Amino acid sequence: MAEGRRTHTPSPWRDRPIGESLGIFENMRRGMYGEGEVVIRMKQDMMSPNPNMWDHVAYRVKMQPHPRSGNKWCVYPSYDFTHCIVDSLENITHSLCTLEFESRHESYMWLLDALGMYKPVVWEYSRLNLEATVLSKRKLTRLVEEGYVSGWDDPRLFTISALRRRGFTPEGVNKFCEEIGVTRRGTLVHSPALLENACRGDLDDRCHRAMAVLHPLKVELANVTEPRWISVPNHPKKPEWGVHDVLFDSTIYIERSDFRLEDSKDYFGLAPGKDVGLRYNGVIHCDDVVKDGHGNVLSLKATYVSPEEASAQGRKPKGHLHWVSPRSGAGGVTAHLFEPLFISSNPSENGDFIHDINPNSKETITGVIVDASVEKGEVGDRFQFERVGYFIIDKKESNTMELNRTTGLKDKHKPRQ
Repeated sequence: MAEGRRTHTPSPWRDRPIGESLGIFENMRRGMYGEGEVVIRMKQDMMSPNPNMWDHVAYRVKMQPHPRSGNKWCVYPSYDFTHCIVDSLENITHSLCTLEFESRHESYMWLLDALGMYKPVVWEYSRLNLEATVLSKRKLTRLVEEGYVSGWDDPRLFTISALRRRGFTPEGVNKFCEEIGVTRRGTLVHSPALLENACRGDLDDRCHRAMAVLHPLKVELANVTEPRWISVPNHPKKPEWGVHDVLFDSTIYIERSDFRLEDSKDYFGLAPGKDVGLRYNGVIHCDDVVKDGHGNVLSLKATYVSPEEASAQGRKPKGHLHWVSPRSGAGGVTAHLFEPLFISSNPSENGDFIHDINPNSKETITGVIVDASVEKGEVGDRFQFERVGYFIIDKKESNTMELNRTTGLKDKHKPRQ
């Protein structure tokens, strides 16, 4: 068949009777032929300058079960036969394709004319690719079937289900598409950071605020004897969203990266002998550091200064830290942080794209302490964890919760090589 197409030579069976072709089709359906033994072709124009008019295959034998009909059928239609017919049957008004399908436009219209069916409008545009990922179904299938990702909805992929599970919003994706525009100039390659930035603006407007500590460092406040509740706004720019209460107690946790043993002028976190502010709640002063036998920091001892006292004493720290009291924090929380799935911007450029997989594309953090207000959330709810990033509840059971980070609060991606 390939030789006949190359030389524009019609098949010797091109003009056989219709009844004979129907009989062959029935035998194909019943599994009487093996794969590659016979095909049913369309009778187009072998003399056309367009290769997509050279009697394309309409049906072929594939000994593979169908996701819906199982093994009932072993004859499958080709893309060129199916695409236009399905569009017409579903009353598609505009069929939008990428430029590599432009040469199939003639075949698309030819078949609908031959069948006397409604013809949608067909427009071709530039293909959109993203750096440091793959979008082709063949490559995605390999990633899934060979276990490099957890499934088609793995948040490191860019399938619709993966984007949804990662926490991207439809509005954010649409904003990304509007910003990059539509063209016919050729393949467009953009950084995923542009998508994250577009979604970040949408998430900032829609997400409730909460506090979460991913890598907890214990701080004991010697002069706090009675726990109290503090009202925190659900959104600083939307007072109509109300507030939620967080517990302030004699033991709190801060982010481990917000403490250093040695202070510096450009460091706004906590250090021995230094003041630092707490979000929505006064100042703490680090009095002592508790270490293990190897010099690793285990916990801190500090003194609490109320907002009123701090103001009266003129104590105005440069930095303010987020914090969580363990007695009010949700337990059993795991957070998943994601980086690009591939190391280079074009994974297939230097051979097998599998060899370019980033071994650090997913970080799983257990023992996360989250503001208790998050406990009321359901799967699919989104939050902005202050000073940390945007997260979505991916899974939730009676005593456990898993969170996926959608994106950070700021674009920290460097240009890829």
